[in-house]
Amino acid sequence: MPIYIDTEKMLLRCEGRIFDPWGLCWIDDASVSVDKGAGDLRPVSAEDAMRWLFETQKVRQVPVAVIGAKDASDQECSDAEALGAALANVGYTLLTGGRTGVMEAASRGAYQAGGLVLGLLPGDEFDTANSYVSVPLATGIGPTRNSVIARSARVLVAVGGGYGTITEMAYGLHYNRPVFALPSAPEVPDIVRCKDVPAVMAGIACAFLGVLDRDDA
Repeated sequence: MPIYIDTEKMLLRCEGRIFDPWGLCWIDDASVSVDKGAGDLRPVSAEDAMRWLFETQKVRQVPVAVIGAKDASDQECSDAEALGAALANVGYTLLTGGRTGVMEAASRGAYQAGGLVLGLLPGDEFDTANSYVSVPLATGIGPTRNSVIARSARVLVAVGGGYGTITEMAYGLHYNRPVFALPSAPEVPDIVRCKDVPAVMAGIACAFLGVLDRDDA
């Protein structure tokens, strides 16, 4: 599905529609034909489209949730930190469970890259968050917060993890959220498995723009 930047009107276009960056949806608009003669339309990938939106538009900051093991391996932490940094470098807001392991590594990557980091904590106090969480949200609801994370996110990405991560992945699917997984994540039916962080980032962009083909991911 081809996506174009309308450089004259500063709009994102696709098949007779324009993208609403606040509603995060496509709106019908047949005012411009995206054919070869349209000189003000520049074809872009979904990733470049999202980067352009964050740079030039006011985008609704529905977060990307990174979920995974609280006792993570060095490789899982490295992957999570790289993912957090990549998200922040584009402009996405990160949501995690706010504690240790994958959550802390993703938070560190995003925080150090200048991103906004939300931490949805299971306990009663903000100071239980890791030191890279910009906005600690103490819920006091324990493991139930897994459901809230899945409901609140636009997209979920799993890095490693055990039963707790599996519940978050299942909640995400139940709430019709795209759920991506790096190779270290548990096997769960109907998720989108990705070989590395760049593949995840490409999938996230497609999911945000509503052009994700799960059969081709």
